[in-house]
Amino acid sequence: MKFAIYGQTNKTIVENIIVRLLKALKIYEVEILFEEQFYQLLNAKNILTESYSTFNDESELPSDTNFLLSIGGDGTMLRATNYVKNKNIPIVGINAGRLGFLANVQEDTIEEHLPHLFNGSYKLSKRSLLTLNCNPITNSSFDVNFALNEITVSRKNTTSMITVETLLDDEYLATYWADGLIISTPSGSTGYSLSCGGPIIEPETGCFVITPLAPHNLNVRPLVIRDNLTIKLKVSSRENQFLLSLDSNTQAVNNETELTISKAPFTIDLVEFPSQSFIKTLRKKLLWGEDKRN
Repeated sequence: MKFAIYGQTNKTIVENIIVRLLKALKIYEVEILFEEQFYQLLNAKNILTESYSTFNDESELPSDTNFLLSIGGDGTMLRATNYVKNKNIPIVGINAGRLGFLANVQEDTIEEHLPHLFNGSYKLSKRSLLTLNCNPITNSSFDVNFALNEITVSRKNTTSMITVETLLDDEYLATYWADGLIISTPSGSTGYSLSCGGPIIEPETGCFVITPLAPHNLNVRPLVIRDNLTIKLKVSSRENQFLLSLDSNTQAVNNETELTISKAPFTIDLVEFPSQSFIKTLRKKLLWGEDKRN
């Protein structure tokens, strides 16, 4: 079997995870390769005791890789999707962050969960993504034009609101007067959208959420829509540009640029182990059930 490993930092908890992970993998006959920049970070602290093959981008990640192990928080998981894209390589998230809705394997459970990858006792949670097209094509370009969590438009260098004209399948929905607008996938419903009052959605539900940021109209609320609709946005503001974010990647875009957002033609597979489920994660991460009356 072939395992790819990706991370973004060599902080102590990541170092401990790497040492523990490599020790556990030695039991099995596996080929291991690292993302190049992460590999250099680990070597700088002499964490690795032997040499490994590396990859720099999606084109260098072998298609026959069985699993990509993402070590970090949910942000690291989001960046890991850039390497997988439509290769259907399952992603395993090992949490070295804080909350960890996506990366939910803890350091002290690595030895417990690894055997499931070899005996097939796991399931794949297929996560939908958003894809973006701009008209005219922006001077600022994204390395990838899809998002696992959300696509967000927001104000830039001003305290004034922006207006976001919104259409669904070319039918006018509303013009939002707000600090911005979030278009979220079910996976992203527990992220930025949730902090702005959006609903929590089971990850494999076929829908998206439109969540306004601090809307001026108090009767404006988050809207759940089916995921086969095409969303068009046109932003106006007192500034010449606004901010456009795909997950954690942000660029400045000129006003009046038409943004077309739709469901990506592929999904990302996240590994879930027998002891895990979205419901269990909700209870654990959001402390549901901690009320003494339960």
